Amino acid sequence: MTTIGIIGAGNIGSQLARLAVQHGHQVVIANSRGPETLTDLVTELGDQARAATRDEAAAAGEVVVVTVPLAAIDTVPAEPLVGKVVIDTNNYYWERDGHIAALDDGSTTTAELLQDHLPGARVVKAFNHIGAADLTGHATPAGTPDRRALVVAGDDAEAKQVATDLIDQFGFDVVDAGPLAEGWRIQRDTPGYGPRLTADQLREALRAATR
Repeated sequence: MTTIGIIGAGNIGSQLARLAVQHGHQVVIANSRGPETLTDLVTELGDQARAATRDEAAAAGEVVVVTVPLAAIDTVPAEPLVGKVVIDTNNYYWERDGHIAALDDGSTTTAELLQDHLPGARVVKAFNHIGAADLTGHATPAGTPDRRALVVAGDDAEAKQVATDLIDQFGFDVVDAGPLAEGWRIQRDTPGYGPRLTADQLREALRAATR
C-alpha cells in the first residue's frame, strides 16, 4: 500500500484517485479551491481518501501526481516534493494556457517545465494521452490480450519503474518513451495521443511522431 498524493482534482485526478483506492492505496487529494470543496469526492472514495491542501498532499504522498493546468504549475509546492516520484499528466493547450514560446518552438516539453519548477523531484510523464473515462473504462488485468498501453518518460530509471508498476497495477501495459525530453512524442496531435493502442502499436506511434 502506498500513499498517493494528488494535486489537482479534475477529471484525470479524480479518476486516478478512484483507481488508487480500488487497488488498496491511500489517497490525499487537493485542488485549488480548498479541501472543503472535495467533500463529495472523498465521501465517494471512502476511508482510504482524504482531502487536503496542496502542501499537505505533497508532503503526505510517497508518490505524487500533479494534474493541474499548465498555467498553474508554479503553484505546486516544491520543497515537500524533494526526492519524491512526481507523475506529470499535463498537456499544452495554447488556447487554454496561452502561448509558451519554449513549447511552441520545441525547445522543451511540459514535463521538463515541471521538472525545472521542482528541481529536487523525480518527474515522470504519464497518463497524459488517455481520456479520463478510459482510465477506468479501459483498465484490464495484466496478461489480457490486446491490453491498452500507456507511455512513461523520465530521466530517473527508478522513478520510471515506480510509475510503471503503478500503471500496470491500475490496468495498463507500459511503454518507455525514454527521457523527459522525448515526452513530446506523446503530446497533443501526435499519433499516440488519444487512441486505444496496444504496446506494439504505441511503440509504432511514438516512432511515427513528428514535431
